[in-house]
Amino acid sequence: MTGTTPGTPSLLRVMNDRAALDLLLEHGPLSRTRIGRLTGLSKPTASQLLARLEAAGLVVASGTSGGRPGPSAQLYGVNPRAAHVAGLDVTPNGIVAAVADLTGEVTGSHELPYAEGTAAVDRVTRALGEAVKDAGLQRSDIHRVVIATPGSFDPGTGALRYADHLPGWHSPTLLEELAAALPMPLEYENDVNLAAVAEQRLGAARGHGDFVLLWNEEGLGAALVLGGRLHRGWTGGAGEVGFLPVPGHPLVRQVTRVNSGGYQGLAGAQVVPGMAAALGIAPPPGAAAGPGHEAGSGHGAGREAGSGAALVAAAVALLAQAAEHPEGANLRLLQQYATALATGLASLVAVLDPEIVVLSGAVTAAGGDVLRELVEAELADLAPSRPRLVSGTVRERPVLRGALESALATTRDEVFDTSRR
Repeated sequence: MTGTTPGTPSLLRVMNDRAALDLLLEHGPLSRTRIGRLTGLSKPTASQLLARLEAAGLVVASGTSGGRPGPSAQLYGVNPRAAHVAGLDVTPNGIVAAVADLTGEVTGSHELPYAEGTAAVDRVTRALGEAVKDAGLQRSDIHRVVIATPGSFDPGTGALRYADHLPGWHSPTLLEELAAALPMPLEYENDVNLAAVAEQRLGAARGHGDFVLLWNEEGLGAALVLGGRLHRGWTGGAGEVGFLPVPGHPLVRQVTRVNSGGYQGLAGAQVVPGMAAALGIAPPPGAAAGPGHEAGSGHGAGREAGSGAALVAAAVALLAQAAEHPEGANLRLLQQYATALATGLASLVAVLDPEIVVLSGAVTAAGGDVLRELVEAELADLAPSRPRLVSGTVRERPVLRGALESALATTRDEVFDTSRR
């Protein structure tokens, strides 16, 4: 921190300021007395702290306490308009953009379908501009933007890897063009990694420093969190588990060229309709699989339009039906699919030894607790350690929520640093 020396009163003030702001984010509006109790500060010091934060525009009075004997106490909360951030979730189908205030509340959003012939930079600026407009803001009000994409940008070359299915995002100058078009700081992150951020900050992985998130929609992908931090790998490709060679599926060579691999071929969403048909299970009405599909691999590779979405819908319907009536052929379907999922997970668990594994994405969510328990039992037979398997709890646009949470974390560090004021 600038302008402070360890152990000095100025540093202690900065630390107390941040502690109070974090408490207000966690608990919502609090009184001077409550803030003093939670921070251990005396009433005069807590009053001085709140006056200082209010003058800095970081805290606002937000009503009074009620329902208790005695006079009502003034409540204080984080000023939601002290900063705003944006997140964008980019898929082959289009872009979903959202704006959030400093408290994390979404204040504006916009969904822009993919239109052939439009440049990626134009699509990003339009989606962001419409979300900002919906929030009643100007683009200059946005402190930071985090953009989620399938695959990852190679830190050495700037090229987008593992996402051949994402049209218009492979120009060698794309990142420079986006930086020139948007005035605020930009960050890019893999979509499945951001789903893990959402679960780490808001969902099933809160309080866990070592976990794996397995994403299962059009493509199988994983996010690896070690020591509380995302592990991205040398080229950003850590977690591209769809490319894993696995027993039970023919060895796939030149995996990046065919954009698939053994684990994707064994346990991707596209295998569920075939498993069901072999067991004599008819798809629920309106859930028949679409045309043939060569699924993308890893890190949400995929989330592609057309037949991929149709196959995911079919898999979701079949697994939900089986989980609702888990007996006979339905139970055998869940068992077979659980074995396929556990086969790839066993390799991750053997190498990483995570505390928990979070199952995320629409396909595994459709199987509910029945599928999760079957995968956990299979994994116990296949892996040397036995992590607890949990279902993801951030169900509404977890990738977009993770993008917002990532942007908020950095922005709060900047805005809440009162040593700069």
